[in-house]
Amino acid sequence: MSSDISNLRKFVSPEIIFGVGARNSVANYANTFGARKVLIVSDPGVAEAGWLKEVADLLSEADIEHVTFSDVSPNPRTQEVMKGAQIYQEHNCNVIVAVGGGSPMDCAKGIGIVSANGRHILDYEGIDTIHLPIPPLIFIPTTAGTSADVSQFAIISDPIEKVKISIVSKAVVPDVALIDPETTMTMDPFLSACTGIDALVHAIEAFVSTGSGPLTDMHALDAMKLINENIVTLVENPGDIHIREQVMLGSMKAGLAFSNAILGAVHAMSHSLGGYLDLPHGLCNAMLLEHVIDFNYKEASDRFKVVAETMGIDTRGLNTPQIQKALMQRVITLKADVGLTQKLAESGVNITDIPVLSEHALDDPCILTNPRKSNQRDVEAVYEEAL
Repeated sequence: MSSDISNLRKFVSPEIIFGVGARNSVANYANTFGARKVLIVSDPGVAEAGWLKEVADLLSEADIEHVTFSDVSPNPRTQEVMKGAQIYQEHNCNVIVAVGGGSPMDCAKGIGIVSANGRHILDYEGIDTIHLPIPPLIFIPTTAGTSADVSQFAIISDPIEKVKISIVSKAVVPDVALIDPETTMTMDPFLSACTGIDALVHAIEAFVSTGSGPLTDMHALDAMKLINENIVTLVENPGDIHIREQVMLGSMKAGLAFSNAILGAVHAMSHSLGGYLDLPHGLCNAMLLEHVIDFNYKEASDRFKVVAETMGIDTRGLNTPQIQKALMQRVITLKADVGLTQKLAESGVNITDIPVLSEHALDDPCILTNPRKSNQRDVEAVYEEAL
């Protein structure tokens, strides 16, 4: 009997506790991992919202010693990772708890990498570069979009080179994700919109990725449906916990999809933008999405048709160009409905920046699974369209 190894797919995931109150399990899991002392990684916004203190109190009530590192920027910097690793080692910690959005979670992954493997965080750029297991990671996301809590990605900003590096390894898949919709109640509408669109992009790119397969497709399609149907209502009614739960479920499913299928040109270009101009990641994705769909469409038209149908477009009687136009318009309308109408130029991008942005995008691992192969001029043209 012959077999086709090209059909083999792996699927990695943390242990997931999902639902209101999930965060309250943090001490139980810290004990499970034999916590001697926990490093809690967070950021000033999460601290101000009260989630950092709540998690610290839960650990204290269980007599688990901990130290806090909350000096994390919206796009976590290399020096913040190195500082956090130093604190981890100085305090003899052996478990890491991250509380926050993508930035504290990515920083926590970086801290784990450096504390276990030594060397500078930049030395681990790329795919499967981590050789020693990192400390147990317990993640409590406070946004519904980045999915760092379930993914094998860590994205770190190098402020000297003005680039974001991608570290892709199952070593940075968290051990436990405590996904609690209540923690997203403190997000403002702009952050809710940015992270929600980020999750939608995760789902779309994972579905059309050359690394997609049955294990990722089901999560990607569920995520698209959940986010498409709920993100506008969430921005309009931020206090609705049921809607928050639906969007967070969509974000989680999108994360499981992209972590295993990888992504595409939207994220490669977005990482370049975010590193160069220090812009919010979700906003970068939003500004690029329909332009990358336009570029990729002919290479994955059957899959994009399914995306269109999943996002509520009736494709009966429509030819391929009509479906493409309808999908792009649906994306534009959805972004407008949540208040994300910005273009690259008004976000600080100049035409002269595009060659270097494109060069960095082509170095990003996410470009490898984009459905359409591209050279620098292709990427430059997409940036120019998005200006």
